[in-house]
Amino acid sequence: MDELGYIPFDCDNHYYEAEDAFTRHVDPAMRPRCVQWAEVNGRRYHLVGGQISHAVVNPTWDPIALPGAMHDYFRGNPEGRNPAEMLSKREKLPRYYVDDRDARVDKVRQQGLQSVWLFPTLGVLYEELIKEDIEAVCALFGGFNRWLDEQWGFAYRDTIFAAPYIALGDVDWACHELEWALDKGARTIVMRPAAVWTADGFMSPADEHFDPFWARVNESGICAVVHAGDSGYTTHGYDVDGFASAGMAKHRKYKPSIKAYNIERAAYDYLITLALEKLFERFTNLRIASVENGSQFLSDMFRKLGQATHKSIGWFKEDPSELFRQHVWINPFWEDDVAEVVHYMGDDRVIFGSDWPHIEGMPQPLDYLVELKDRGFDDATKKKILLDNVTELNHLQPA
Repeated sequence: MDELGYIPFDCDNHYYEAEDAFTRHVDPAMRPRCVQWAEVNGRRYHLVGGQISHAVVNPTWDPIALPGAMHDYFRGNPEGRNPAEMLSKREKLPRYYVDDRDARVDKVRQQGLQSVWLFPTLGVLYEELIKEDIEAVCALFGGFNRWLDEQWGFAYRDTIFAAPYIALGDVDWACHELEWALDKGARTIVMRPAAVWTADGFMSPADEHFDPFWARVNESGICAVVHAGDSGYTTHGYDVDGFASAGMAKHRKYKPSIKAYNIERAAYDYLITLALEKLFERFTNLRIASVENGSQFLSDMFRKLGQATHKSIGWFKEDPSELFRQHVWINPFWEDDVAEVVHYMGDDRVIFGSDWPHIEGMPQPLDYLVELKDRGFDDATKKKILLDNVTELNHLQPA
């Protein structure tokens, strides 16, 4: 850090949910429609909407695989190791992963960071499982956000900035929840990249039906983070549907399939839809950060936005590609080509995130510095990516 001359801000840290995260503030009468614990063959699982969730193998987290355990796998697996071998080493669950925010602050400082955005692990997976029960979605995430405020805080010691989760199925609830989060000092909100299930069926998140919500986001100047999660994408029979380890649990092995690209497919569809449906024309103060969704879709997305501009005469008042660059920030996967992202977005729209302590992230957050090495970036560009850009997003900019 002495060499850098500044202390970076990590836009993608995670907690592992405490055992009562999904129940502490949920009405007991609603829990059967939301989340409960169940024991099956001696193992504990979450029942989500009455169905066992296999999103992760062990939702109690203890013991837990090491941060960045699969780093070499995502690097291209140069040694040809079995991924199961990479996950074999585990540690006793540190409390700073789950509920000890003071210990987490100390850890953040030890890692050479000044601040982190903090996101759920399971929280971004469970809306999909109960999306058609909109009342349950609101009950679950209303309670979850109050647990999050108590356990972590939305701006704790000016170091940990946890993001309340917003679901749009009931737009009135979403507006109310946003107001509550703003009153509590939230610096970001987090959503999943997916079409929205409403009482009238699916709707685009940029549909004018949701304008009351986006109007308040626009007015308040809070950053809306779209984070990778379970977006409900199907493999159309090419592989087992469901998120993450659900398919692996069936096959008992890792295998290449199109399922590996679902995260980027979801982000691509979500982000291009915001542009095509002119959300940024209607709300000129919106700031959207795409976190842990990858970035390799950018070249094709900008090509299609250009095509849409020429084909849809009179639809756009402004160039949708330029508006996209003004209103969207990209946190690429750490293994993506950062120089390519800067080429498409500009150096003031790229933000550093480590995905720590997840197995697919960095072993230590600032291992990311390797990704910036030999990219031809000057010191000013590196500082924008590592600190300045996310610092700007972390401060509300009211319209």
